[in-house]
Amino acid sequence: MSSRFSELSYSDAPRINVVPPGPKSKELLDAQNAYESSVVSYPKGMPMAIKRAKGATIEDMDGNRYIDFFGGAGVMAVGHGHPEVLKAAHEAIDQYTHTLDIPTEIRLNMVKTLRELLPKELSRVFFGGPTGSDAVEQAIKLARFNTGRHEVIAFHGAYHGMTGVALALTTDYSHRKGMEPLQPGIRFIPYDYKYRNPFGDPVETSDLRAADYLEMVLENSHSGYGKPAAVIMESVQGEGGTIIPSKRFMQRVREITKKHDVLLICDEIQAGLGRTGKMFAFEHYGEDFVPDIITMSKALGGVGFPISAIAYREELNTWPAGASIGTFRGNMVAFAAGAAALRFMKDNKVPEYAAELGAKMLKELKKLETETKIVGEARGIGLMFGVEIVRDQKTKEPAGDLAKKVRKYAHQRGVMIEVGGHHGNVARLLPPLIISEELAMKGVEIIGEVIKDIEKEL
Repeated sequence: MSSRFSELSYSDAPRINVVPPGPKSKELLDAQNAYESSVVSYPKGMPMAIKRAKGATIEDMDGNRYIDFFGGAGVMAVGHGHPEVLKAAHEAIDQYTHTLDIPTEIRLNMVKTLRELLPKELSRVFFGGPTGSDAVEQAIKLARFNTGRHEVIAFHGAYHGMTGVALALTTDYSHRKGMEPLQPGIRFIPYDYKYRNPFGDPVETSDLRAADYLEMVLENSHSGYGKPAAVIMESVQGEGGTIIPSKRFMQRVREITKKHDVLLICDEIQAGLGRTGKMFAFEHYGEDFVPDIITMSKALGGVGFPISAIAYREELNTWPAGASIGTFRGNMVAFAAGAAALRFMKDNKVPEYAAELGAKMLKELKKLETETKIVGEARGIGLMFGVEIVRDQKTKEPAGDLAKKVRKYAHQRGVMIEVGGHHGNVARLLPPLIISEELAMKGVEIIGEVIKDIEKEL
């Protein structure tokens, strides 16, 4: 397995010539600081300017080469500059690039490709604006249109986007601060987060308690909740800290929503399209688990071309022509690239590869729970990992400052990661799904060394 996909990346990564940011990177960073918005964030945690990228590796302006464990926040499922995807994109550019929603062969190919991968129940596809937030907006709009109801239930730890409704469904207050009041009618309940069980019960039953809480707010007339149009949830929480719910929690939520005639929306924007070891993350929860609506974006564009979509059940296909529109809902290059990437993933069994490699990586990451005192929990599914950094394993006190050090030191040694979680204390790993085993295990080794070195500083 170690030789699979190795030709898609730079073979000599990681390679650090100068501690980042080097002088050439710093020149571009200074220009960005001078002319772009203060809201720019990623270069603050990973100070660099990028020259080129290949597969699961990135080269900065100073010749440093990094193992990419960030993957453009989950966008680069088949890696940077995938040759088959770029070939399809170039062919599309020579034909047409923008057609609104007027049909083309390229568009139809994308629809057919998705329909081959989706369960038969999700028979309708709608392309919205170019970001995941747009997909969430469309999903909520569709649910409200069909039910005639307004309220929506989301979960603690949720991240659904940064636009109006999507931001209102996102719980991280750092994103919401100064923006309120947001969309009315949004309610939040606990997710199945075993490591930080909000109920105080034994961890073995915390998932059922979380599901029962949903049933309680729907059935208790004094809960303060009205009957919602939908329940929206990430199939695996991403920015919330790679929180992986149990199968029985998800099945129970599906059972409750059906019982109360409430639509279930699964947000697959980050966890979908092979990331968790299955083409769609909700497939982990049983053959009988099918949401009413799913959202897609990120990896859907192949190699970062902007695109989003929802897929939904036939009985929800009720809105009239023009009820939801958007100028950039027909990016032909994204359709061509996305379809090529999805077919590559299917033909080469990339989700299965991600599951197999991810299990090996997680086995090594789990060792850090006993080899160090600042790793509270290492968790993962497929190639989606979270390493929760704490000040004390017994008290589980979050250590966001130490997690940021993990990101900083890993970057300086040639591995790119990001930080997330309820307390900003989770080192998050989202490598391209075509990363070779050699690069993947080298990256895990470096992260382990970084965490141990940080512990020595305490």
